[in-house]
Amino acid sequence: MTKLPKLLTIGEVAQRSGVAQTALRFYEERGLISSTRTSGNQRRYERPVLRRLAFIRSAQRVGLSLDQISDALATLPDDHAPTKADWARLSKRWRDELDARIDGLQRLRDRLTGCIGCGCLSLRTCALHNADDHMSELGPGAPALRPAADEK
Repeated sequence: MTKLPKLLTIGEVAQRSGVAQTALRFYEERGLISSTRTSGNQRRYERPVLRRLAFIRSAQRVGLSLDQISDALATLPDDHAPTKADWARLSKRWRDELDARIDGLQRLRDRLTGCIGCGCLSLRTCALHNADDHMSELGPGAPALRPAADEK
């Protein structure tokens, strides 16, 4: 069995991760990933960058911002590949945030068919019945989909 190369080119990382080279450069500019440079100034990435990229893409898919992702990645060690315990610690920090997002998505799914709180009154039967735009007192957006104060 051949030994895997320790350093990967930007093309190899893009192919393995499914992340475009432009996105890799962007993530590097933002400090989410890092590379070393060859004498010819070409980027080389250590193999653990693939896990970081998988984490970044998964976090983005659930709606976390790059700032949140960056803060989380900053808790991982710089001097070695993160261990299972490192990843577990990072994911534990996000449990409440992810649970809140799941709750919000479930509320959206369950209430979207009836009305999203826009107050348009264009439906024949409006579960909200927002005559005279009373919902405006509750603030912008779709207040019927926000958690009640006692649910937070």
